[in-house]
Amino acid sequence: MQSCEPEAKFRFTIAPPTGTIASLFAPLLSLFMSTLSTQILSRLSLADDFLSGEELCAAFGVTRSAIWKHIRLLRREGYQIDAVTGRGYRLAALTGRAVAAEVEPFLATRCFGRNLSYHEVTDSTNIQAKMLALKGSAEGSVVVADSQTGGRGRMGRRWLSVSGKNLYFTIILRPGVPSLRVPQLTLLVAVAIHRALAQFVPELQPKIKWPNDILVNEKKICGVLCEMQSEPDFTHFVVVGLGINVNQLAFPGELEGRATSLFLESGRTHSKPELLAGFLNQFEPLYDRWLGEEDLGFVLPYIEEHSLLQSRVVYVEQFNRTINGTVTGIAKGGELMLASEEGGTVLISSGEAHLSKSN
Repeated sequence: MQSCEPEAKFRFTIAPPTGTIASLFAPLLSLFMSTLSTQILSRLSLADDFLSGEELCAAFGVTRSAIWKHIRLLRREGYQIDAVTGRGYRLAALTGRAVAAEVEPFLATRCFGRNLSYHEVTDSTNIQAKMLALKGSAEGSVVVADSQTGGRGRMGRRWLSVSGKNLYFTIILRPGVPSLRVPQLTLLVAVAIHRALAQFVPELQPKIKWPNDILVNEKKICGVLCEMQSEPDFTHFVVVGLGINVNQLAFPGELEGRATSLFLESGRTHSKPELLAGFLNQFEPLYDRWLGEEDLGFVLPYIEEHSLLQSRVVYVEQFNRTINGTVTGIAKGGELMLASEEGGTVLISSGEAHLSKSN
């Protein structure tokens, strides 16, 4: 069962402190200002028309002057907010960043994404999520970044994280399952991404590439990195990091022929907040179902139907060997099933699969 923290509601006014006390209380005041600005933005984004200053004051228990200060803060962040005397405030345009107030209107989840922290720049959303998890952040909490300085993929590979174009985020999970089951989450996440993309851009026909990639026209558009802190019979937490190439216009060097974006494939820009919410809406019910199952059996037909590798000749690179064969399916535990050239079926739990040139 998921454990969602109840949403905090505040109705008080903070008088600005001064002097030495001001320096001590500045972080708290900044957090309150940021939270209230987000709440005001969320209320404006859900409104069909103008909201009066009186309505906003009543909703948040602050003065008209405080509301106006937050409106100015939001405008400095790039939000277009109309202010008309006698009518109030109206949100005219969003920024397109995957901040809480822009994601929330698209969410249909009970828990996932309801606690979201956003960074303009960070080292890695996985690193930040692990820090939050160690401090007790609830399952379903999400860390989002506009860009990363230390983004990573599987096997320690660097993940190119350009600013302003793509979606980089990590979700915190606390699955009450044996640690041996945790690697199955990678494929479960891939199913949720695939379903979200199929709904978002149905004409692209993305493919799932075992164990952790989504490809379009055999070019990578999304990768997944799961990391966990656990004991043999207990999982403390799992952080699942995702990088989705959304609106990137070009890829440098050797990535040009191996990576792509939703923009390059569809010819139009896409909403990052809507895509993030779409993934979370798909993933939460899948995750709930998986917690009550023994394995991935309930999603295997979907994975195999949309698998890039199904029935194709591949070679799988592991740390100390390469295995050649034809993919016959995915096992219930998430392993790749390979009819090897030496004969018999091999179950592969880790490695990098590549299509052979004979395909």
